[in-house]
Amino acid sequence: MYRPIATIAAGLALLIAGPALAQANPEEAGVRKALEHYLAGHATGDPKEFRQSFHDEARLQWIREGQYATRSDDEYVAGASGKPPADEAQRKRSIESIDITGTAASAKIVLDYPTVVFTDYMHLLKTQDGWKIVNKTFHAQPKAKQ
Repeated sequence: MYRPIATIAAGLALLIAGPALAQANPEEAGVRKALEHYLAGHATGDPKEFRQSFHDEARLQWIREGQYATRSDDEYVAGASGKPPADEAQRKRSIESIDITGTAASAKIVLDYPTVVFTDYMHLLKTQDGWKIVNKTFHAQPKAKQ
């Protein structure tokens, strides 16, 4: 009679304690550092921040108006203005997820801007210089005009 209640209680305890019991991947700090440089580049417009996040041979890919588009990291970084965006106070950026296996990682980043939400999917590799973004794919979702 008490067994179902005890089973439910034990299950709830594991559900609540599960995340605390899970051991974090020791590489996460390095991956997060590369991603935070990328986010800082957006916030400050400083090309040096982007340079610290991308591998020298990184590629960016996306679909624009139904067509495949690509550019190098050099082309992307060259677009950095060197100053924060005028609407920086209204912009929100977050690292939504990180998945690491050995020397490879992927991450999802959301850039919530006043007129558009960008969802970036980053692929990173652990190089001799630390974790670097080697590929970025993204989707831009315009927001409805109010």
